[in-house]
Amino acid sequence: MEKKKWVRLDNASNIFLAARNETDTKVFRLSAEMTEVVDPVLLQSALQETYKEYPLFHNVLRRGIFWYYLEERRGTPKVKLETEPPCSPLYHYDKREFLFRVLYYKDRIHLEVFHALTDGTGALWFYEDLLTEYVRLRQAKVLKSLDKPASREKADLEDSFKRYFRKKKKYTAIEASMEPLEKYRDKDLADDEEPLEPEPESSSVYRIKGKKTPDHRQRVIEMSLPLKEVLDLARSEKVSLTLYMTTLYMLAVYRAKEDKSEDVTISTSIPINLRQFFPSVSVRNFFSTTIVSYTFKPDKDDYLDDLYEKLTRQFKAQLQKEALEKRLNRFIRFEFNPLTRITPRPLKDGMLKLVNYFNNKNITVAMSNLGRVQLPEGMEQYVKQTFFYTAAVRPQFCLISYQDVLTISFTSPFVETDIHREFVRLLTEKNVKVTMDVNRVSREEMNGK
Repeated sequence: MEKKKWVRLDNASNIFLAARNETDTKVFRLSAEMTEVVDPVLLQSALQETYKEYPLFHNVLRRGIFWYYLEERRGTPKVKLETEPPCSPLYHYDKREFLFRVLYYKDRIHLEVFHALTDGTGALWFYEDLLTEYVRLRQAKVLKSLDKPASREKADLEDSFKRYFRKKKKYTAIEASMEPLEKYRDKDLADDEEPLEPEPESSSVYRIKGKKTPDHRQRVIEMSLPLKEVLDLARSEKVSLTLYMTTLYMLAVYRAKEDKSEDVTISTSIPINLRQFFPSVSVRNFFSTTIVSYTFKPDKDDYLDDLYEKLTRQFKAQLQKEALEKRLNRFIRFEFNPLTRITPRPLKDGMLKLVNYFNNKNITVAMSNLGRVQLPEGMEQYVKQTFFYTAAVRPQFCLISYQDVLTISFTSPFVETDIHREFVRLLTEKNVKVTMDVNRVSREEMNGK
């Protein structure tokens, strides 16, 4: 009998396993609204073809004495009709289940992924290829230009954390890849000038509370905006789209807060795709996170200009070599510490849960910008719009763009929508046309009340 292949989890995956819970399942979703009702038979054929090209997706999660690991599973995943709430749990102890699922409902195709398998970029590559193959099969006689696409350049099972950050290799890799980082450096800061304000104490960071949804499902709000208009607004403020939207969201959180009699520190967690700094084409997790924060004061009315400036300075400083090294090396040292390596896995889980707990105390909200969906020319006739969102333990929003539409998807474990209303007001005040769709989460909403 042929021995099954296995591979160790990457550095980021272990924290997802320790941190997941009923509300925050560590599952994220990519979704596309098609121009026609989905054909499940053709979608299954497209999945089978795409699946062959991604060995990482062939794995299931297993528990060892000291670490979790990925083990190859034989067989082919099956597409399913969507019947459960978005981002429902994908991993269950000792069940050899695939760590992703492909769902369909009416005119939508969904890909849901457990974050321990891959990050948003790796999942997006798989999803783009899946959609391309599905349209190719469905429109084979019409879209002659959509031939079988060439295989994407990728290192499917490479652990880029080890390659670029483990021991001596990290210094060579970082120095060799500093050129892309230069565009993010703050040229106005002197070398001896402190670029950041002191990091706020966790006790002072505002944490949002609300009424939890009754069955742990996520409150999902999908918002569509004209991409060019929003990009022009961001450029007029000389900030990136990520920071422009983060600024508006943080201000919306403050506006939605009832008591503004005292200083309020609001922070946002932002993931950073490390492939933009290192020559990695890994499908596996390869990202870092940074936290930006701002203290709102009750005697101030106009915050936007100050927010743009402060958040930009913080974000640029966090993308410098020293800041990247500090964050990533902390987890690398934990993984390869001799004492940690011989510590039984349940104890490691407990330690990582504590790390995650204290990290969460410093975060008010979170965001993620997956960027632009890249599909072959002609696909716009069959793919109307794309969406991206994730399960969240706190209010979060995600950005993704396709063609001339920017989609912002909000997820929250709470029923309330005060923050979202304030966010929409900030955009409509700038004459941006916004369309929205909100799911039903409370018993009253589901009963049509």
